[in-house]
Amino acid sequence: MNRRSLLKLTGASMAGAALLSVPGMATAKTPAAYRPGVLPTPSANSPILLNFNENSIGMAPSAERAVVASLSKAFRYPDDQRAALVTALAGRFGVSEKHLSLGNGSSENIQAIVQALVQQARSRQQAVQLVVPDPTFNYAELYAKAQGVPVVKVPLTAQMLFDVAAMQRAAAGFDGLSIFYLCNPNNPTATLTPGKVLQDWVAASSDKQFFLLDEAYAEFVTDPAFVSGIEWVKAGRQNVAVTRTFSKLYALAGLRVGYALAAPALIEQFEAFMSLDNTNLAGAVAALASLQDKDFQQRSVSSVNRSRAIVTQALDELGLRHVPSHANFVFHEIKGSVKTYQERMKAQHIMVGREFPLAVGWSRLTLGTPEEMTVFVRVLKSFRQKGWV
Repeated sequence: MNRRSLLKLTGASMAGAALLSVPGMATAKTPAAYRPGVLPTPSANSPILLNFNENSIGMAPSAERAVVASLSKAFRYPDDQRAALVTALAGRFGVSEKHLSLGNGSSENIQAIVQALVQQARSRQQAVQLVVPDPTFNYAELYAKAQGVPVVKVPLTAQMLFDVAAMQRAAAGFDGLSIFYLCNPNNPTATLTPGKVLQDWVAASSDKQFFLLDEAYAEFVTDPAFVSGIEWVKAGRQNVAVTRTFSKLYALAGLRVGYALAAPALIEQFEAFMSLDNTNLAGAVAALASLQDKDFQQRSVSSVNRSRAIVTQALDELGLRHVPSHANFVFHEIKGSVKTYQERMKAQHIMVGREFPLAVGWSRLTLGTPEEMTVFVRVLKSFRQKGWV
């Protein structure tokens, strides 16, 4: 189930609506800006949102200033700003601008890549399948199914890691193109697949295997075992594409800016399936300012690291298992019904993550600010005293 469907079914959209303030509408007040060191008091009007892997510290002040300054130009198309962002990204990764494609969030890049590969395979009268670990972020699956492409789901191992051998077998027994969608670190588990494992796999692959590497959380990784797929793009691999986003580390989820990196010939194919003018002015200038703001990036990573330590220490104290996290969320055990746990947290005005199929009894928890996680831990421990977790 994707984020949009979940909002409709659970009523969690009410929490999001509470954050809006539109003249003439009876809505709740917008919550105050993040204040380091001040513990929030969650309420119906200002809940703590720990369910969608957003970055609760908010966008960089430099990005906010850039957005405000851009408003006087909002009646013009953002061609120059978009071009500046592409140039900056190319410089950041040491590639040409032809290696890059901007998206309306990386979800659009994923959609275009899947569509382009499926169209190309079918034009060659070649069968095509999507192979994914399970559970994982499901947008590639949704886009594939919409085109009638079969999806092979390979369960994670007992350690909640990719079962690489099983995914390789799924492709070996298929006469056609196999698209591997690999989110690394994985969502919802926050687990990391070492670069050496992926490197060997990619190196041994054939032209009937394509690797779509979703690195939405790569900027949070500190483990030296991680190797970005961008390295294989730079090495000239023609069967690798990498997607990244400004929604997580850079806290720009609402401005919808993502991008893909691949060989220029592949980017040209993908661009044919991208919407025109898909990067808005505010998103472009905010992304560019954020990309150049090293202090904010360090602050963002530091906030997540502190929050992770607060949560994992509490989980250890309570004897609740959790998967080692390499992202801005933690996948942890709940002893009891996850749905009931969600409802009880919601009653405390804290929105927590859902349960994923094949991982019954586990919840994905977004790491908010350290102050938010301190409040969350207090509530979680009160649940233990009541015998609820």
